[in-house]
Amino acid sequence: MTALSRPEPQRHRACVPPVARPSSVAGVAALVAVLAGCNRVPPGRTAVDDVTVRGAHQVDADDVADRIATTKSPRFLGLFPGVVYEYSVFDRNVLQRDLARVEAFYRSKGYYGARARAGRVHVVDDQHVRVEIVVEEGEPIQIRGVRVDGLGDVPKDIALFVEGAARAALVEGKPFDEEAFDKAAGAVRRALTDRGYAYAKVTNDAAVDLVRREADVVLTVSPGEPCVFGPVTIEGLGDLPEKPVRRALDIEPNTPFSEAALDNAQQAVLDFGVFASVDVAADLPEPPRADRVVPVKVKLEPSRLRTVRLGGGVEFDALKTDVHGVFGWEHRNFLGGLRTFSVNLKPGVVLYPLRVTNLELPNRLLPEERLRLEFRQPGFVEARTNAFIRPEFNVQALLLDPNPPPNAKVIGYAEARNGIGVDRSYWRLFGALSHNLQVAYPFAYVGERDPTLGTLVISYPELVTTLDLRDDRVHPRKGLYLLNTLQVAGGPFGGQADDVKVQPDLRAYLPIRRGVVLAMRGSVGLLFARNYGGVVRTRDTSVFEPSEARTRDYQLTFFRGFFSGGPTSNRGYPLRGVGPHDIVPFISPAIEVQRLGVSCGEGFDCRSPTGGFTLWEASAEVRFEVTGPLSAATFCDASDVSPRTANIRLTHLHLSCGAGARYDTPVGPVRLDVGYRIPGMQVIGGLTSDERAPQTFPLGIPIAVSLGIGEAY
Repeated sequence: MTALSRPEPQRHRACVPPVARPSSVAGVAALVAVLAGCNRVPPGRTAVDDVTVRGAHQVDADDVADRIATTKSPRFLGLFPGVVYEYSVFDRNVLQRDLARVEAFYRSKGYYGARARAGRVHVVDDQHVRVEIVVEEGEPIQIRGVRVDGLGDVPKDIALFVEGAARAALVEGKPFDEEAFDKAAGAVRRALTDRGYAYAKVTNDAAVDLVRREADVVLTVSPGEPCVFGPVTIEGLGDLPEKPVRRALDIEPNTPFSEAALDNAQQAVLDFGVFASVDVAADLPEPPRADRVVPVKVKLEPSRLRTVRLGGGVEFDALKTDVHGVFGWEHRNFLGGLRTFSVNLKPGVVLYPLRVTNLELPNRLLPEERLRLEFRQPGFVEARTNAFIRPEFNVQALLLDPNPPPNAKVIGYAEARNGIGVDRSYWRLFGALSHNLQVAYPFAYVGERDPTLGTLVISYPELVTTLDLRDDRVHPRKGLYLLNTLQVAGGPFGGQADDVKVQPDLRAYLPIRRGVVLAMRGSVGLLFARNYGGVVRTRDTSVFEPSEARTRDYQLTFFRGFFSGGPTSNRGYPLRGVGPHDIVPFISPAIEVQRLGVSCGEGFDCRSPTGGFTLWEASAEVRFEVTGPLSAATFCDASDVSPRTANIRLTHLHLSCGAGARYDTPVGPVRLDVGYRIPGMQVIGGLTSDERAPQTFPLGIPIAVSLGIGEAY
């Protein structure tokens, strides 16, 4: 049944069609419409402005709307209907059939008594309508029992696992969902094929009692005989070597058959980055072979082995403005054996002192560069362990202050790094163990280098582990991601820093409704320093004279300590804007040290970020699709960095909230965020002596603007 209602007419058009006007005006309007990609509602038809499903409580209304043919007109940038996209035209006959589609969808979800009572059409004006579908869901058919038959010849431990898989897919007391009903058969079959039963077959049946609204499910299994792997044949290698591929497959003849082993083998070959497609499949002839041996066929399609990347960019934020290039080269069969060698160079120049909060012509150019090499050896020690070596050489300016005082020094570091180690993936768990050596040599871009500054040498092993349970790495909608980093510097590993540093990071993603996701992140960092940090922890400002010991303390804390603020942590603050600040003589202005404290109080704050020993960060973000590649988000971030060890200060919220936009590109979403620091919610009771009030945006607005590629987390 459809109903028609006609409220007061209102005009609602995004494009102005050429109507009876002077020819010149009509021509201009038509030209503008064409250039803007405007579309018109066909004569005599009406466009659908909106489709609403009422009464959907147990089933997502967006899921119901996705099953019908009547759709609302798409809007360019989520705002303008009829621009770029054509209008969706209303058809009453289609709406009548949509009511039947809604009821069929509800039955598939276990709601056999659901009724789509009405399709109401609300007239907006002569060319636009809104559609409303009213649903009565009724009571669902619930699963009363789940039984698995045919497991008599299967070992007891396997039989128990199979029965558990069936009950996990079909939970007693839950609505009888046809999709879950079909997936249950697949889950039971997979439980058998992962344990040797390559020819397992499963049929499902259900007895539905409409009066009692109950369903009994029976899964009948034909397991067949246990099988083993046979010979592995590889097709499509071309000129590529076979040995590393066969080693990564790690499938040995006469070992028990497992579909999970086939999936892992396929992913291991894909991880080479050499093949555009990989298909690892069991050869299962009918009838089965008498010896129960299952051969494996591997079909490969190689991609390009060499890649050249050229590009560039501009960084414009609260700390600096730079222009840089990006050059990269990668060979995925370097010296044969599917070894990978890559070179990435990012040369650039800082336009000093131009930045967001200081719009003036640059008077100095500060050259910078980042050079990173990487060599990877697959199949190191065992089939799926990779060895790597990653030397780097970087030159960069140490710009810490968004509002530096006049004649401020600008220190730079020429830094050599090297990491050598191994990594391994297992299912969704990844681990990397490496030893890292870092040598940093300070120099002066502007002014003279402080004589107490010396070369730093830091040596530490690092263990990085991740558990990725997200449904998608680029645009996760649900799941968890756990990252942990553990470093141990000094001691038997040498170097000037002696410490233990650990930082776990947990991220969670929860779909709220279609196109809307709640993303959350929490992180805690602890740094236990044994031979430095005393100056930062005690904030001994009674003596400002530089000394090698004092400078070394600040240097090590800066290189090893925690910072917060910026586009991937607290977006209401600039990079390193949250955390301890102190007067650092080798960074502060070149004025008499005896007058340093007085001068820093005359219109500017000379204190610079020093790094801290305890970090906590928390963030929540609601992401929602707008249209096409455009999406948006609202967020709140909070964080703190304490100058003391194991000192989580929950009264130091540094709370900032804001909004942003994202636009999908081939390299990931381009992201623009604006974070606003909530008054009264920065530090409860006022700033402590170790903190510095952040620089405000022009006109005194307490915000920070960040632009980057990829989501914040």
